[in-house]
Parts: sequence; C-alpha cells; structure tokens
Amino acid sequence: MKRTFRFAVLAVAIAVMSTGCATVTHSSSSEDPAVSAKVETALKALKGTVQGTDPNGVKPSSFDETELSDDEITQIQALKLKAGVAMHSMSDAWSVQLVAGLKAEFEKLGIKLVGVTDAENDPAKQSTQIETLMAAKPDFIVSLPTDAVAMADAYRKATDAGVKLVFSTLVPKGFVGGKDYVSMVSDDRFSGGLVSGYQLAQAIGGKGEVGVIFHDADNFTTKQSYLGVLQALKEFPEITVFEQGVVGPDFAGDAQAATNALLTKHPNLAGAWGVWDLPAEGIMAAARAAGRQDLKVTTIGFGQNVAVSMGKKEFITGLSAVDSFSEGGAEARLGAAAVLGKTGLPVFVASQPVQVSHATLLDSWKSVYHEDAPAPLSSAFSK
Repeated sequence: MKRTFRFAVLAVAIAVMSTGCATVTHSSSSEDPAVSAKVETALKALKGTVQGTDPNGVKPSSFDETELSDDEITQIQALKLKAGVAMHSMSDAWSVQLVAGLKAEFEKLGIKLVGVTDAENDPAKQSTQIETLMAAKPDFIVSLPTDAVAMADAYRKATDAGVKLVFSTLVPKGFVGGKDYVSMVSDDRFSGGLVSGYQLAQAIGGKGEVGVIFHDADNFTTKQSYLGVLQALKEFPEITVFEQGVVGPDFAGDAQAATNALLTKHPNLAGAWGVWDLPAEGIMAAARAAGRQDLKVTTIGFGQNVAVSMGKKEFITGLSAVDSFSEGGAEARLGAAAVLGKTGLPVFVASQPVQVSHATLLDSWKSVYHEDAPAPLSSAFSK
C-alpha cells in the first residue's frame, strides 16, 4: 500500500487508508539543510506541549496533579494496601521500567504488591491472570489491557467486586474515567508519532519512499502514534509512504516479514518507521539481511537494542522515548489516592515525549531510566 501527501489532508488520508495510491519518487538518504531547519522548528514547537486526548476526548492532566501531600502519604501507609499489576507483556524495556516505577512508589507508600503478571499479548491469558490477582484481594489493580474489547468483561468483574482500576495507555471499550476506573496514564503517543515522523523526514532529506509499519489492531494508543507520524510526513510533499500492518504477538518477527515485503516491492525505500521499538528491531533485521545498511529508521520506544543501533549510527536515526518509570509512579499514587477516598482525581494523565537523537542519546538514557547508560550502549557509542 502506498500514499502520497502532496495534496491530501489527514482526514482524506485516513478515509482512503486501504486504497490510496501515489506516484513513486526517488529516495534520498542525505539530510537537506532546509528540511533540517523545518524539522528543528517543528520539534522545538512540540517541546512542553501535549497534543493528544484519551479515547473519550478528555484532555490530559500533568503528572503534578497525581502528587500526594505528606498527610495523604501517612494515611495511605496506615491503610496497608494491596495492589496487583496485570501487564499486557513484559517483553520490552518500556514495560519493565513501568513496573519498576510502580514498585518504587508502592514501597514508598507501604503498599504490598500481590503479583505482576505477563499476558504475552494474549487476552485469554490476561483474563485468567486478573482472576488470579483478584483471589489475593487487592485494593486496586494497575493494568495495560491486551485488547480493549476482549478484556472488558474481565475488568468489569473486578470493578463489580469493588477493586479500583488504573489503566496504562489503553482503556477497555465502554469504560468511563471517574466512574468505571480511576484514571488512565499514558505518554502523548500522537506527539511521539509527530516527533519520529519529523525525524524520519529529516534523515532522508525530505524526499523519497518510506515504509510505515503500524499496529493493525483496534488500539487507541498505537493508532495515535500512527496518525501522528502520517501527519508529520504529509508536510513533505516529496515523501511517498507505503504501509504495512503487524498484528503480533511476535511483533519483531512480523515487522521483519513486513519490511522484507516492502523492500522487495520497493527497492528504493529510503527509510522506515516502526510503531514501537520491537517492530523497529524487526525492520532493522530485514534491512540487515537485505544488505540495506543505509535504511533510515525511527520509532517510538527506547529499548537497549534500538539505543545501541543509534549509538553505532546504524539504522536508528531518531526516536521518541517515554519515561514509563514516572508513569508507573503516577499510576501507583492514583490507585492509592482513590482507595483513600480522595476526590477530583484526573481521569487522564499524559507525559510529553522525550526527543532522542544521537547527540542526546546518553543523556536521554539517564533521564528516562534514572541511571547511566549500560555498558553495551556506552561502549557502542560512536562520536
């Protein structure tokens, strides 16, 4: 599938997602000063702003609004709460950091963690895991649903049992914030898509063919990043976009196969975008196997593998990172505050994306992970 943004507006682009066609242009792999200036202006404008909303159109609150007073912390500690964590997957750095942030805040608040589950992106497995967590009688559960529709019944059983719910990045279908759940905490994926889209445009000099590997599922969050990257790329009329969806659960493998197909059909492909870092790893694997070391890749996500690639100046030319550690802390506070009976809690909290380039790589790692870059990354970094 391919699309040009020469004359189309985003609404039209979405409407013709499955059928759009465009004229193929020649690829370019060198940065253009005018394009770089345009991109730098756009990226600067995005700093300090949040563009997205939650699935119900609610604008986000800041992390500051999740903070607790000393008195509230003391009251929560006295309650000796219990909490469970039901993750969609624990296979990526984002998830690991989120759980680390939850654990750190639980310890501070005196909350007992009754379990952390890994559904491996399987709704049936996650439903069973939530039942298991419920048996431990938690006061609240923090969860990232594997599927907004398939998981709704499992979460409804939890709320019916009086368990408070805090969601990460995705809300079950039909659930309303402040009524069916406490809050949803996420990063601004739409802005993340914009950032990584601008980075890709800059890397290929504002013209050529690019592949967009998107998440082909009913997932509000990943759709936001997809729409963001399309909006950024459409600002460069000489860029032609070819799309390929991946479903998972083997997102790296699926993305590798999708990229193989794109490279076979479009050998002039100058760049590619992965919806998060695992699909981006699949893109890199396909490019490496095809001898396309010149392929420029951007993504949303800051796992060690894509970071090392950026450090070596191979494939990854830019990315939008997420401070999921801080997101986990916010989720823990919101759940505890809800059990305490605090009112007026924000139903949607979002963080700004961290714009990462080769020049800022090591400092960004320390900012996001709250520790120095690991040896594989620091040793791979090429000035």
